[in-house]
Amino acid sequence: MPAIFNADLLSLFADFIVFIHLCYLVFTVGGEVAILIGWVLGWNWVRYRVFRIVHLLSVLLVAFEAVMGIWCPLTLWEYRLRQAAGQSAEEEISFVGRLIRMVLFYDFPPWFFTLLYVGFGGLVLVTLIFVPPEKKRKG
Repeated sequence: MPAIFNADLLSLFADFIVFIHLCYLVFTVGGEVAILIGWVLGWNWVRYRVFRIVHLLSVLLVAFEAVMGIWCPLTLWEYRLRQAAGQSAEEEISFVGRLIRMVLFYDFPPWFFTLLYVGFGGLVLVTLIFVPPEKKRKG
């Protein structure tokens, strides 16, 4: 890394990446929860086509990565930034970074996460059938 990037700045970037990772998780899981609640309560916005397509693609991307054994790019970027800052991803990191990582990462075997992500992708696909997005409006 260029000398202009000191360890504190690299650590801050790593914390930002792990925060973006948390936002991605909240969008995928929270989006599905919102769709199901919105279906029951009759919220129209949960059927917005763009929201549903982006949500579906974000969930299927994670499932695809898990099935193919591909590391999440956000995880890799965070690890690389932490290494460049002289940190390990598990220790010597900020309180916020450690807190977010506690929400995101668990010590289970990879197959568990693959089943979880593929199962969740299946749930989102089933939800797409029972709570379909709005039809394309005619101009």
